[in-house]
Amino acid sequence: MIQSFNPPNMSDFQKRALMVGIVFTLLFVAGLLVSPALGITQFDARRIFQSYLIGWTFWTGIGIGSLALLMLQHLTGGGWGLVIRRVLEAATRTLPVMAILFLPIILGAHSLYHEWADREEVAKHPVVQLKTGYLNVPFFAVRAVIYFAVWITLVYLFNKWSLAQDRTADNRYTKNMRTLSGPGMVALIFTVTFASIDWYMSLEPEWFSTIYGFIFVAAWTLSALAFVIAMMAWLTGQEPMKRIVAPLHFHDLGKLLLALVMLWSYFAFSQYLIIWSGNLPEEIGYYLHRTHGGWGAVIIAIGILHFAAPFLFLLSRDIKRNPRKLALIATLIIVMRMVDLLWMLAPAFHHGRWIVMDVAALIGFGGLWLAFFTWQLGKRSLIPINDPQFESTMEQMHAGH
Repeated sequence: MIQSFNPPNMSDFQKRALMVGIVFTLLFVAGLLVSPALGITQFDARRIFQSYLIGWTFWTGIGIGSLALLMLQHLTGGGWGLVIRRVLEAATRTLPVMAILFLPIILGAHSLYHEWADREEVAKHPVVQLKTGYLNVPFFAVRAVIYFAVWITLVYLFNKWSLAQDRTADNRYTKNMRTLSGPGMVALIFTVTFASIDWYMSLEPEWFSTIYGFIFVAAWTLSALAFVIAMMAWLTGQEPMKRIVAPLHFHDLGKLLLALVMLWSYFAFSQYLIIWSGNLPEEIGYYLHRTHGGWGAVIIAIGILHFAAPFLFLLSRDIKRNPRKLALIATLIIVMRMVDLLWMLAPAFHHGRWIVMDVAALIGFGGLWLAFFTWQLGKRSLIPINDPQFESTMEQMHAGH
C-alpha cells in the first residue's frame, strides 16, 4: 500500500527552468534599455512589446485552459480527472503571476494597439473611429482587471475547497466544486471570448469574426491538456504516480485530446470557410496576410502537424494507452500551438518580424512559468485522497494494470 502521495523531487528541473526564464527575461530588459542608445525608433521598439505579448499569451493560455479542464473534471467526474487534478490546480495557481505580468502590455498599449490607441492613427480610419467607445486604453485596462478577477476568484475557490476536502473529508466541498463548475464554465467562456477580442482581434481593429473567441477557448484548453499529458507521462515514471495511474487513464486523456483537436480544427476551419464564402473586403484581409509568402507554408504545416497527424495517431487505441507515445503527440501539439499562435498574431503587426524574438519570448516565459508551476505542484499531495471517487479510481488502477 502506498504510504505517501507527495510529489517527487523536482528542484533540479525547477532551477533549470528558472535560470532559462531569467536569462531570456534579461535579454528583453536589455533590449528595452539599449534600444534608445542604438537609435531604434519607436516603431521598431514596438517589436519588444509584440514579442512579449506572444510569449505571455501562450503560457497564460495553459493556466486558463487548465481552469476549464478543472471545471470539466468536477462536472463529469471520472478517474481521468482525479489523477490530473493536482497538476491542473498547480497550473491554475500561476494565473495571479501572469496577471501581474500583464501590466507591461497595458503600459505598452499605445505601441501594441496603435491603430486604435493612437489618436492620429484613429483619425485615418473611419471604421475604427466608431469603435473608440469600446477600444480605448482606460476601458481596455478595466476590462482586463475584470477578466483576471473572474479567473483568479475561480482559481482561489477551487483550490481552497480542494485543500479543505483533503484535510476534512467533508463531502460538502465536493458539492461546492461541482455546483460552481457549471456557472464558472459559462463565465470562463464569456471572459475568454471578450479577452481574445480585446487583446488579439483588436490588433486589426477593422477586422472582425464572431467565432474568434471560441477558437481561443478551444486552443487554450487543448494546450493545457497537451501539457498535462506530457507532465503526467513524466510523473507516471516516478512514485507515487507510478502505481496509481493506469493505461486506461491515459486512454481517457487521449480520447479527450482527440476531441479537443477536432473541436479546435472545427472552429478554425469554420472561420475560414465563412470568410471565404462571404468574400467581403473587410474580412478577407486577415487571411491574405496569413496565406502569402512564408505564412502560406506555415498554415500548411499547421494543417498537417496540428490536425491531420494527431488525428490519425489518436485514432489508435494502443497509442492512447501508451504514456510515452501519447506524450510525444502531446509535445507535438504544444509546439504546433506555439506555431499557430505566431501565425495568428505576428502578421497583424504588418512589418518584418523578428521571429527569433518571438521564440525567445516563448522560451523565456516558459522557463518562468514552469519554475513557478513546479513550485506550486510540490506544495500538495499528487492525489486528492479524500475525494469520493478515490476508491473507485484505485480499483480502476488495479484493473487497468
